[in-house]
Amino acid sequence: MSIVKPHKLGIITGPGSEYLSGKVVKHLRGLYIERYNKLSKNLAYRYGMSEEEILRQVTFIDDLGNKKIPSGKCPDEYICPNFDIPIKCTRFLNGEMKAEIQEPVRGLKIYVIYDVTNNVPMKIGGCEEPISFSVNDHIMMLFTIVNALTLAGAESVTLVLPTYPYARQHKKSSREALTAALFGRMCENLGVERIITLDIHCMEIENCFERLHLESLHASYQFIVELKKIIDISDPDITVVSPDVGAVSRNKFYAQVLHRPLAMLYKERDYSIVTTGAKNTNIKSINLLGDVNGKTVILADDMLASGGTMLIAMRFLREKGAKKIICIISLPFFNGNAIETFDKAHEEGVFDYIIGTNAVYHTDRLLSKKWYIQTDSSELFARVISRLHHGRAISPLLDNRKIVQRLVDDVQNAAAAAQTGDGVQGNGNIQ
Repeated sequence: MSIVKPHKLGIITGPGSEYLSGKVVKHLRGLYIERYNKLSKNLAYRYGMSEEEILRQVTFIDDLGNKKIPSGKCPDEYICPNFDIPIKCTRFLNGEMKAEIQEPVRGLKIYVIYDVTNNVPMKIGGCEEPISFSVNDHIMMLFTIVNALTLAGAESVTLVLPTYPYARQHKKSSREALTAALFGRMCENLGVERIITLDIHCMEIENCFERLHLESLHASYQFIVELKKIIDISDPDITVVSPDVGAVSRNKFYAQVLHRPLAMLYKERDYSIVTTGAKNTNIKSINLLGDVNGKTVILADDMLASGGTMLIAMRFLREKGAKKIICIISLPFFNGNAIETFDKAHEEGVFDYIIGTNAVYHTDRLLSKKWYIQTDSSELFARVISRLHHGRAISPLLDNRKIVQRLVDDVQNAAAAAQTGDGVQGNGNIQ
């Protein structure tokens, strides 16, 4: 398979996912252009050829492996293929869904990028006015797309779902459905080979599959990049706080790479009460294991829905003397009136910043807030797609501890060196 022109790679964009998919495809094209330029220079040096000759050789080899007979002259510059495969999605008046693939996909490895949580009104076939899709609407449309692809002869189908739907329904007490496992098995039965998601709520969900592979990515590197823009990550007065017991491992990661202490909030809940919003939660009491007095506090969590429990945690930390509070969220949903609630809380001084990824689509209603910072996760998805397509290991992207640690250590070592240098100058010693 050519590492320069992956003819068998195709990208399908689900309804309402145009923003994320467009950025992923842009990064994909950038990866292949960068790869070709590096390859061309290295081969030209290695074999004593000009880059024009390299281009002719590469084009010749690609033409031999292409399904279509080439026509026209050999191009005088590298042309990256267009991965987008057009699709027509229709919603009928009775709510039924239909998906039509607009180009041949036989023999292609297809990646379906679909943000199943996007409820922003969108234009779709069969509807005169923009309409909102529920999660269940998106899931049914996803199933019709997958079925259309398999019936059309796609070699494999991989789902790129930034949000794994129903991930919080992964365990049951009494007579409940295990909907997280149910969704995965339905995808598996439809012929899906792999699901790529971001910071899944419970990794044990993968245990319910026999053939389907589940890959959970982490945007920790992207978070650290944004974090060091707003605070000094070499500050010794940083404390990482886990907002609950379930998030300990996630926050332990940040505490370890930042070389800072880990604290934890322990919450008592009344599970007979259903959380309905930021002001109506089932939390009865909260306790802190650790010290945050005078500290810059960093909290990390996988998702933020109504945000009620997070606001309670941040208010509690302020009462305990936290100097600054920054929250890191992989999937910032901000359901209902959560944006207005957080806006008011920020005015009251409850927290300083929230950093979230663009894996969840938002308009300027959130992005314009001075307390919200968005980080880009699309390149992460692009690199995983490229590695999977060429049979390369994706473990460095699944466990990015080394690259994150390197970034943090460089910043902290530079800060330590600067302090040492200042101290030496103050003593009048020659440097």
